[in-house]
Amino acid sequence: MALLLAGLFSMSACKKEAVTQLVPTEPTALSGDPNAVAMMTAGANYMPNEVLVKFRKGISPTNKGLAIARMRATVQEVILTKAMQEAGEAEGIYLMKMPIGVMEAIQGFKNLPEVEYAEPNFIYTHCATSNDPYFTNGSLWGMYSIGSSPANAYGISAVTAWANGKIGSNEVIVAIIDEGVMNTHEDLSANHWINPYDKYGDNIDNDGNGYKDDKWGWDWTGNNNSTYDGPGDDHATHVAGTIGAVGSNGKGVAGVNWLIKMISCKFLGTNGGTTANAVKAVDYVTNMKKAHSLNIVATNNSWGGGGFSQSLKDAIDRADAQNILFIAAAGNAGTDNDVTASYPASYTSPNIIAVAAIDNTGKLASFSQYGATSVDIGAPGVGIYSSLPTSKNLSTYGSYSGTSMATPHVTGAVALYASLHGSSTAAQIKAAVLGSVVSTPSLSGKCATGGRVDVSSY
Repeated sequence: MALLLAGLFSMSACKKEAVTQLVPTEPTALSGDPNAVAMMTAGANYMPNEVLVKFRKGISPTNKGLAIARMRATVQEVILTKAMQEAGEAEGIYLMKMPIGVMEAIQGFKNLPEVEYAEPNFIYTHCATSNDPYFTNGSLWGMYSIGSSPANAYGISAVTAWANGKIGSNEVIVAIIDEGVMNTHEDLSANHWINPYDKYGDNIDNDGNGYKDDKWGWDWTGNNNSTYDGPGDDHATHVAGTIGAVGSNGKGVAGVNWLIKMISCKFLGTNGGTTANAVKAVDYVTNMKKAHSLNIVATNNSWGGGGFSQSLKDAIDRADAQNILFIAAAGNAGTDNDVTASYPASYTSPNIIAVAAIDNTGKLASFSQYGATSVDIGAPGVGIYSSLPTSKNLSTYGSYSGTSMATPHVTGAVALYASLHGSSTAAQIKAAVLGSVVSTPSLSGKCATGGRVDVSSY
């Protein structure tokens, strides 16, 4: 299964993400048009014989059971997260195992009056490309400015912010929804979030969020609290370094924020990740913020490849209701998202910031997807040096490329702005980050702002 390139779409060393052949309007998962389901899923990968079903409000358990029996379905799981319940949702989403193909099953479910929508359990992937070579040797170009030393005219000017004492805050939290983050990495361990509300090691759900001993976050691929499972979790570890590797410690790289806390939400594994687990990961973060008033300002989402999912969009909207931004990679297929939508970047939820990638000469990366209206901003995404694990789980560093690498530059910018403007809402942070871009010729007509992220004015 390919990972998404920008760390976005494929997980083996550099496979391109799946291209979703979708128009940029958001289709409904159930439609009277017999071609709607095919359009909704064109080009997207999904779990065979699995369907996500949402019953209409008020349908009795008996009638639900009859509908399930009529379709010869087996209920694998009823997803009813804390965030869903707190948003007034009592029905949950049913993950069904089907004896027939996914498309046939969805067509059958859409004809049942008990069902609100049915959709595939999409598979999301990321993809990053390795090449080579830190800050003093000129490798960390994405952090530089035109006048810094080393210098690069197309970096995000993090060095300017750092010189003015703007290095982030441990009071600001972001969640990395991805693979797992190596929490013992020498450049990340000090900035990795630890859950203060769950007594680790007692096998009790002390904070009542549905997860026992979630010290670092959670792993939905293994359904356990082991958020880091070895060197295969390189993509998220790389993303974390760009957002928040410790700075000025004489080791490795420096993140946009030298001080920050990062939650590890693992839903991508060796075969990618599913819609069902993406919904749980997003809702986990939403619930932690609402239940404990944590200062979670954003999630980093360097992944894609599925079709339109109402259940995932609903989860993103629940995050929006809690003032959590959803920073998403635009994709690595080099296509126009205004013409062919790419999810989750192409959802119209107001908390989304969709990110394209540029190289160190300011050009739009050859692989980067773009969109004059559907992509918001550009950021460094080619030859990005950051933290990595080794086969022996030692700390190392390496260079990856992709919109997956561009996205954490913007997430880092969001966190840095939040550290300096503590009372800002998600909408205000988004407006400030998008409003402070530097105009970039290669992004003119390719994204809504026509520019790249720049933190020097925060």
